[in-house]
Amino acid sequence: MTRSPRKLSHVDETGSAKMVDISGKAETSREAVAEATVVMDAATWALAATGKAAKGDVLGAARLAGIMAAKRTPDLIPLCHPLLLSQVDVTFAARPEVRGKVSLCILAVARCSGQTGVEMEAMTAASVAALTVYDMCKAVDRWMTIREVRLLEKRGGKSGTLSRPGRRL
Repeated sequence: MTRSPRKLSHVDETGSAKMVDISGKAETSREAVAEATVVMDAATWALAATGKAAKGDVLGAARLAGIMAAKRTPDLIPLCHPLLLSQVDVTFAARPEVRGKVSLCILAVARCSGQTGVEMEAMTAASVAALTVYDMCKAVDRWMTIREVRLLEKRGGKSGTLSRPGRRL
């Protein structure tokens, strides 16, 4: 059996960008889980975790920034459909790394009932939360690294449930 080559959904036959027509799609419950990781010095994490960073509550601000960003995704990503989000949740888990570093995993979950998925909203939430952590801690740790912004799981729609192989939660 020969599989036909996959095509980009946001490009027309001439190669121009286009918005996908979702008018014929059924409205279903949808969820996406994404993560971003910020690697920082352990001393930086100690300030952030205790709320003693000069700019205040790092995790609280990052959580709110992520939620607000998810709601603004169609303003940031040109061809995203506006969605009525039912929930966005942003959580944090710190893990020690080598050489005095800490890896802060930011997990974002977005949910809605709609005709298209919420993957971009979840990834936008995780990304902006990570950028907010960086912004609030950069005065003490300029060399933090943001990495691994990625989709972990999606549910709903025609493709059902998909999970990243080797997902670590």
